[in-house]
Amino acid sequence: MSQLKQLLQQNNVSVPEDFLKKVEQYKALLGKWNKVHNLTGAKTLQQIDQFILDAVLPIKFLPPIHKAIDIGTGAGFPGMILALALPQTHFTLVEPLSKRASFLQFVKADLGLSNVDVKALRVEQLPSEPYDFITSRAVTDTEMLLKLSEPFCTEGTLLLFYKGEKVYDEIDKTLDYQIIEAENRHYLLIKR
Repeated sequence: MSQLKQLLQQNNVSVPEDFLKKVEQYKALLGKWNKVHNLTGAKTLQQIDQFILDAVLPIKFLPPIHKAIDIGTGAGFPGMILALALPQTHFTLVEPLSKRASFLQFVKADLGLSNVDVKALRVEQLPSEPYDFITSRAVTDTEMLLKLSEPFCTEGTLLLFYKGEKVYDEIDKTLDYQIIEAENRHYLLIKR
């Protein structure tokens, strides 16, 4: 059994049947591209598996999502991984660095992902449009993420920010939020 499959089972994360196969393709592509373009700090398969688990853990507590946007997708965490785990959800992956956006576009084509759009620009350059789910990992502080998210929020939009322990210092107590703690991550879930 693969390490990732074990991690998913240990954490009671239920994913579609083809998820592990697609993730293996993704990991192979990431390994090749990362050598040349340095897309992510995760270099070992163990680190990459941990990033993948980190990305999909929230599907345990998320309601059904139809339209999602990931701000600053980087090499695919969490947006691309969530798109693999939630094939019924349409994901817009926003990544301003062209080498990372090119990688995401390549993954989309190679894996035949019809539920993914890649936008090679800064989120501030996107036209305002409502999403029911907004996510981001390792981009900026919570206050700035809320500002960047504003043009894409509508009543009921869920925001999920992947944070570290500093999340408690960053949160505005007037928001409708909860913090879900995992082993290596704090998930900040805000409802608009």
